[in-house]
Amino acid sequence: MKSFLVIGMGRFGTAVAQELTELGQEVLAIDENVESVQRIADDVTQVMQGDAQDEAVAGGHRRAQLRLLYCCGRYGIWRASILITVMLKELGAQYIIAKARSTVHAKVLERVGADRVVLPESEMGCKLAQRPGTY
Repeated sequence: MKSFLVIGMGRFGTAVAQELTELGQEVLAIDENVESVQRIADDVTQVMQGDAQDEAVAGGHRRAQLRLLYCCGRYGIWRASILITVMLKELGAQYIIAKARSTVHAKVLERVGADRVVLPESEMGCKLAQRPGTY
């Protein structure tokens, strides 16, 4: 079993956290919104309410045992995602996957240390367009 840290319990982060849990993985979910934390609490191994830009929050886990996964929060705030990516790298994150809102945002996240950057809307749009025989 691997352990994952998922930051941001918006639609994307929640889906990632729930799927990882269903696949039998250990998931620590972090969000600053109390309602989001309460909503996901029964679906993951552990939850933490707090601002992941705070090193005490993001670093408040068993770093050595976690394969780290970072998902940009519900609001997709550029500044927060960049700061959290840098901080997680400095804390020794093994692997960071960051969600970007645009190609420019993706380039910045890659430059500050994200190992993989996803643009879910654009990636899904391309996949859908490549399957013309299904509609």
